[in-house]
Order: sequence, then structure tokens, then C-alpha cells
Amino acid sequence: MKKVVIVTGVSRGIGKSIVKQLLSLDSETIVYGISRSPIKDGDTIEEEYKERFIKITGDITDESSIKELIKEALTAHGRIDSIIINAGILEPVANVGEVDLPAWKKLFDVNFFSAVSLVSQCLPYVDKSNGSVIFVSSGASVKAYYGWAAYSASKAALNSFAMSVASERPKIKTITVAPGVVDTQMQVDIREKFGPESMTRESLERFTDLYNEKKLLDPIIPATIYAKLAIRGIPDELNGKYVRYDDPRLSFF
Repeated sequence: MKKVVIVTGVSRGIGKSIVKQLLSLDSETIVYGISRSPIKDGDTIEEEYKERFIKITGDITDESSIKELIKEALTAHGRIDSIIINAGILEPVANVGEVDLPAWKKLFDVNFFSAVSLVSQCLPYVDKSNGSVIFVSSGASVKAYYGWAAYSASKAALNSFAMSVASERPKIKTITVAPGVVDTQMQVDIREKFGPESMTRESLERFTDLYNEKKLLDPIIPATIYAKLAIRGIPDELNGKYVRYDDPRLSFF
């Protein structure tokens, strides 16, 4: 049976790679993606997989965009099997003595409340399919990085939300997976914008060293994990848990 998967933040980086992996790993999977921007670098995913990939251009903090995304999937296929919550932003980056509350609220709207809205509206359908909800978390959800208080708190909130969904909806499995330090635009912004302006030298060093030593992960590495979890399902022992992409318990993939 075809699986219908919703993915947020598909225009570039990990989200774009997740879409590619979902479509290539299973020839029957249908993917509904959403992002504000077109897919980066003139990618041909939409053309190549036009029968199985439907992209909605919209802001996930806009309820009408979320409703359109869900309606498109249900109208065409009558089901939703998995959701991959990928969309997220890092800004504001500032120490806790310089809190910009409107900027925090904007970040939480993108990183957390949009996820709560999408998942809550999809619950009856994911319930019916005994499906999965996969959250792109972060190591920053369990470890402090200077200046990242807003981002870290939003990812920690996702971890907790996933645990609650797993506890309250026994037909649905959830998991939050930290993708590692991945070669994406966010890393460019850390090195060139947020780091020099708002992070300590020691905090920034970890990321610049990984870049200089060519140790940043290709997005396809964590994307493959997220895609396989959506297609094959979440192991019982990981239901509601937070793990890293390289957790040995994911080695069955």
C-alpha cells in the first residue's frame, strides 16, 4: 500500500534530502512537502517525481497553509501515514541577558507551534494508519550552546511534545532525532553571521573546526534515517524517545 508522507521545510538542506530519499527508497511513497521558497538550485525533484511529489508553497506558521497541505493529501489519497517535522530557524542568537521576546516568539512559531498545529490536525489520520511522527531535533536540545537559548528551548519542547504524543496516542509512534552537525545553510550562517556577532570564540570554534577539517555531515546521512523511519516505522523501543542520528539502536536500518 502506498504511504503518504508530509515533510516540512523542503526547499533545501536536510528537508530537500529527506524528500529525495523518500522518493528513491520506496517507489510507491507519495510525498507532500511545504516550504516558503522554491527548491534550491533549480532542482528537478518536482519534474522528475511529479506523480509522487506535491509541493505546497506556504508559510508553516500560517494556519491556512497547513490546512491546504492536509487537504491536498487527503483529497488525493485519503490518508496520511507519516509526518516529518523538519522546518526550523536558529535566529535569534543572543545571550540570555539580551532576550528579544518578539524574536523568540517568531522562532517558537516556526520551530514549535507550527509543528504542534500540523501534528494535532493530522492526529486522526495518522491514528487511523497506525503511523509515525518524526521530529528533526538537535543536540542543542540537551546541551547548552552560547547564544542559542531560543533554539535550544524550542527543540527541547519538541522532544517533550513527541513524548506526550507517544504516551497519549497508542496507535502512533513518535521519535525526535538529532541530525548531527550537517553541511547546510545554517552552518554557513553560524560561521559568517551569528558566530562572529553573538557567540563566544569557544562556542564558535567547534563549528569552524568541523568545517575546516571537512567533518560536516552530508545532509543525505541524517535524511536517510528520517526517510527510513517514515517508510518502515519507528521501533517500539524508540517510541517517544530522543536519539542522535548515529544511535546504535537505529543500526537495524
